[in-house]
Amino acid sequence: MRQVEISNLAKFYPNPFGEPFKAVIDFNLNIGKGEFIGLIGHSGCGKSTVLTMLAGLNEISDGGIIVGNHEIDGAGPDRAVVFQSPCLMPWMTAFGNVMIGVKNVYPHASKAQRKQIVEYALCSVGLADAMDKRPNEMSGGMQQRVGIARAIALKPQVLLLDEPFGRLDSLTRMELQDVILEILDREKITTVLVSHDVDEVVFLCDRVVMMTNGPAATIGEILSIDFPRPRERTSMMQDPLYYHCLDHLISYLTERAHLRSSPRIHDSKSLLGFTGKKVESVSQLHVAG
Repeated sequence: MRQVEISNLAKFYPNPFGEPFKAVIDFNLNIGKGEFIGLIGHSGCGKSTVLTMLAGLNEISDGGIIVGNHEIDGAGPDRAVVFQSPCLMPWMTAFGNVMIGVKNVYPHASKAQRKQIVEYALCSVGLADAMDKRPNEMSGGMQQRVGIARAIALKPQVLLLDEPFGRLDSLTRMELQDVILEILDREKITTVLVSHDVDEVVFLCDRVVMMTNGPAATIGEILSIDFPRPRERTSMMQDPLYYHCLDHLISYLTERAHLRSSPRIHDSKSLLGFTGKKVESVSQLHVAG
C-alpha cells in the first residue's frame, strides 16, 4: 500500500541574472506504508529541499506530492519533522515542549487524554524520569529525544528526519538510532531520513535513494536493503551483505565526488552520471556496482 507518491517533483529558485536556478528536477518516488527511506548525496544535491517540500515547508515549483491519497498544499500534522537541532522552548519542561503540538493536533481531547499521549511519547524515547526537566538540564541527546517524542506524539502518517543525529557523539547517535527503530517497528510510521552517514542509512532504511549532484539534482539510483526487521546491529555488522551495501553507497558517492571536481563536464546528463538504474536488492550489488 502506497503512503506517499512523489511525481515529477521540482524546485526552482528565482535568479535575478537569468533563468531560475534548478535545485531539484524530475524527482519520482513511491513510498509504501511503514517503509523507511533514506536520502543521501553530496552537499547541494537537494536532499533537504525534497524533505522540506514533503513537509510542506518549502513551496513546490512543479510536480506534486500525495500523502495518504491527498495532495499536500502546505504543512500539516500528518507529517512531522525532526531537525538536526531540536529547537525546544527553553522555559518549558520536556513535558511542556511535547504538549505544545498535542494541544494543537488534539484540541477536542480531554486534559487526561492529552497527558496520556505526552507521557506515552516521552516514555517511548526513554525519558520517563526526565519529563519535568528543562532543556538546560538535559544533554544534547536527551533534548533530541524530546524532539523525537514531540514528533511521534502527533501520530503522523509520515515522519521526516533531517540529519537528526548529526550533532551527537557516536554512542548517543547509536542509542537514538535504536530508539527510532524500536518506535517505528511498533508504530509502523512511514519515515524519510536525510543523512550523510552511509552506515546509518544501511542500518535503518529499507531503501536508500542516492541523489545525483546539484544543480538540477534527481534520483541516481535506489538501493534496497533487504535485512529483516526487527534489526540488530551486531548481527547485521557480521553479515557480508552489510558491507556490500556500504561499499556500493561509498562507490556511488565517490564517483559523484569525482564528477563534482571535473570542470569540463557541463552536460546535465553527463554531470549526473545518470543511468537511472535501480538496484533492487543487496544480492545484486556485485553485479550492479
